[in-house]
Amino acid sequence: MTQHTLELPEVDLVYDVHGPLPTADGRPPLVMIGQPMDASGFQAQVKLFADRTVVTYDPRGLGRSTRKDGGVTNEPETQAEDVHAIIEALGAGPVDMLASSGGAVTALALVTAHPHDVSTLVAHEPPIDCVLPDAEAVQRARAAYTRVYQDKGWGAGMAAFIAMTSWEGEITEEHLARPAPDPAAFGMPTEDDGRRDDPLLSERSWAVPLYEPDLEALKAAPTRIVVAVGEESLKVYTGRAAIALAERLDQQATVFPSHHGGFMGGEFGYAGQPEAFAAKLREVLDQR
Repeated sequence: MTQHTLELPEVDLVYDVHGPLPTADGRPPLVMIGQPMDASGFQAQVKLFADRTVVTYDPRGLGRSTRKDGGVTNEPETQAEDVHAIIEALGAGPVDMLASSGGAVTALALVTAHPHDVSTLVAHEPPIDCVLPDAEAVQRARAAYTRVYQDKGWGAGMAAFIAMTSWEGEITEEHLARPAPDPAAFGMPTEDDGRRDDPLLSERSWAVPLYEPDLEALKAAPTRIVVAVGEESLKVYTGRAAIALAERLDQQATVFPSHHGGFMGGEFGYAGQPEAFAAKLREVLDQR
């Protein structure tokens, strides 16, 4: 693995190249991106794709990538330009891409702006509100857990976030009327550390779920877009969003093993099924 820093006017982007460039087998590099997760979240997948050149990166302001623009918010269009710059720096032509969660939203913005950057995009559970029939209720629920975070800190906010994202089916008035859960019931700390800069729980990343994809541009792009959903996520927010987006793109969501973090091992808590996930990803990429 080699670590690189791409110095841009607004950010110093750190990315890792696992394997040779040009690639040893002629296949495109496999780029893996998340948001607000940095490169460390793909450790398990990198090991399982030792036969391919894999590229991971830390989004601006996260992990090792240092912002110089004075900003704190996370806009998909801006992050898409960052990923475009990394792909150009690789000099390896269109890449394959696994993009998960907010990273999948970044990837959709990337394909819209730079349709020749990506050969195959596997967009795993992009959290996009506008494709859902209950988009307004989802946004009210997000505002609610953000208020809990602002009022009581990380543990309480994360417990409220989990309660929202694990709710099955459309967000209802019943859900919205429920009191904020006890963070201890979710194994979260009850004390307030005083910080309010979490990119997941604050308003800093609201632009991600509020992103409105250009469906016609995505359909017209040369990129093969595969919208993926975890088999355990089919009824919850991110899974419902993936299924609905796939329908808008005139396809059926491709079911992957496990849940929203199904590609990860147990090093980050809620373990997925990384081996089964990698096998499915290989199958999808080989269908080009």
